[in-house]
Amino acid sequence: MKKVLLFVFTLILTSCNFETKKISAEDVFKEESRSLNWKEVDEYPAFEDCQQKSGLKAAKICFERQVATTIYSFLASQQPVVTESINDTIILYLEITKEGKPQIDSVLIDSTVTRQLPDIELWLRQSIDSLPKIYPASKRGIPVSTMFKMPVVVKAE
Repeated sequence: MKKVLLFVFTLILTSCNFETKKISAEDVFKEESRSLNWKEVDEYPAFEDCQQKSGLKAAKICFERQVATTIYSFLASQQPVVTESINDTIILYLEITKEGKPQIDSVLIDSTVTRQLPDIELWLRQSIDSLPKIYPASKRGIPVSTMFKMPVVVKAE
């Protein structure tokens, strides 16, 4: 009887097909890359004052407000002299690198603004250089570069 039970037990163990599939790291990476939304970050870039903000929306608003305040303060301190009144919007594409360094990617400026304020792009670059320390955005805990499209309203009388 013991021999029969041993035979049946051996037959059951050998008839079971234990198949394991080995998944390469590259396959896991491809699958994760497809499932991630690369257009959104887990944490926005932040200044020291904005790090305590909870929620993505509040952090983004705090960051953009501080950048805008710095730009407008710097432009106001230049006290430009114009011959015609200006009321226009400049589009500033601002990149925050994964190291937390701000840099202007490009600027869309109307020709009437550049005629009246030929140094406007230089002033924008200087205002960005005067920003306080920035902590970069992150995706899954890894610092990433981010791009912001920021309108800058220029009014001069």
